[in-house]
Amino acid sequence: MVKNKSQLLCAWFFCADLVLTVTAWILAHYLRFDSGLFTVDKTPPTFDLCLQNIPLVLILSAVAYYFTGQFEINRFRRLREDVVSVFLGTALMGLLVVAATFGFHSQYESRGAILLFIGLTMVLVLVARRLTWAGVHWLRQQGYNQTQTIIIGTGRTARKTARSLRQTSWLGFKNVGFVEDKPSHWASDLDILGGIDDLPMLVEKYQVSHVFICLPMSRYHESRRVFDVLSQTLVDVQLIVDVPALAGVAFTTTHFDGMPMIGLRESPHYGLNIVIKRIMDIVLSLIALIILSPVMILIAILIKLTSPGPIFFVQERCGLNGETFNMLKFRTMRVDAEKETGAVWAIKDDPRKTWLGDFLRKTSLDELPQFINVLLGDMSLVGPRPERPVFISKFVKTIPNYHARHAVKAGITGWAQVNGWRGNTSLRKRIECDLYYITHWTPWLDIRILFLTVWNGFVHRNAY
Repeated sequence: MVKNKSQLLCAWFFCADLVLTVTAWILAHYLRFDSGLFTVDKTPPTFDLCLQNIPLVLILSAVAYYFTGQFEINRFRRLREDVVSVFLGTALMGLLVVAATFGFHSQYESRGAILLFIGLTMVLVLVARRLTWAGVHWLRQQGYNQTQTIIIGTGRTARKTARSLRQTSWLGFKNVGFVEDKPSHWASDLDILGGIDDLPMLVEKYQVSHVFICLPMSRYHESRRVFDVLSQTLVDVQLIVDVPALAGVAFTTTHFDGMPMIGLRESPHYGLNIVIKRIMDIVLSLIALIILSPVMILIAILIKLTSPGPIFFVQERCGLNGETFNMLKFRTMRVDAEKETGAVWAIKDDPRKTWLGDFLRKTSLDELPQFINVLLGDMSLVGPRPERPVFISKFVKTIPNYHARHAVKAGITGWAQVNGWRGNTSLRKRIECDLYYITHWTPWLDIRILFLTVWNGFVHRNAY
């Protein structure tokens, strides 16, 4: 449904973007030639020549911004989408201006001024857009620019959708109630307005502009009926996909030969992303080994002096694609400690530990040799903690999506660890954190996790 308010906002963005583009064009000329900030070797173009090029800049800007989606209005539009569209729009506009000035043999040829123009336009437009959206969001929180919504269904997904709409009041969605053909006593606390056949009447009565279909998988066949009934109206319809047991990660959508396709479990770790992550691992692990080498040498000496046996404890773990590798740790237990008990979870006050080993575990210093694993490519600095094959064979039978954590390399630290889920804590919570990390991975998330690992310290009450 096309709203007049959306049209006004679109017109505002159109005018504001073009005005700011012209402002940046004039400001770039001033900074480059008249401010004294830059040296001018040749005779600079006159200000009149700068003004003469404004109509050309306006036309090219409008074309570039239109084709990069800068004027699209959507209540769900995120900061990232604004940044991308503004970046692409100003970059395309800059290329068009350069091509036009050189193609028409314009006397206004200054690479420095055009670069300043592109940079200033990007900053001014993006700042203005964020200020505009901040103002719109504030008005919506005060009750203005609201749009009425109806939720189809009363189950878990419907309740979660309603809760999310309340928590994100700045989006301007106001849920007037629920529609359900099969209400039960579990839904007695909800405002059920009627059944699916009542939708046209409810849309008109409550002036609804958005309908959210939140039916469980077992009732997805009813979605077709909802669409048929809503064909009598002009509302926007969103389908909230309910697949809690199938996907532990975010969805991706694309088209295959004209058919919409939803990715239920896809990892962002591919192509250039793998190269970037590997470079970070090599550089940072080398730096860590150099800085921590005195500490590691001291620990190695103390282990040899306090108990018989090797310095390192080598244990088989599972990493990328479930393949096994030998993970290194400083030895914290007596030699052959598992000969009698076999593979068991670490327990508090484990009698198999040495007194030095107890200290190393509590401070996580026993993990330092894993920087060598990172350098060799067996592990990454950040990722799900690797587990032993004997335990994995048990976990996959009881924990959904457990194998999904093997879509990336195992890490020394991870999202679960910096959120307090390490050691003897909920395994399911750790899996949730691991799957969140896999699907939301960026280099900045890795840096954030590494920073939080150092900031929170290495001592943990659950580490034993």
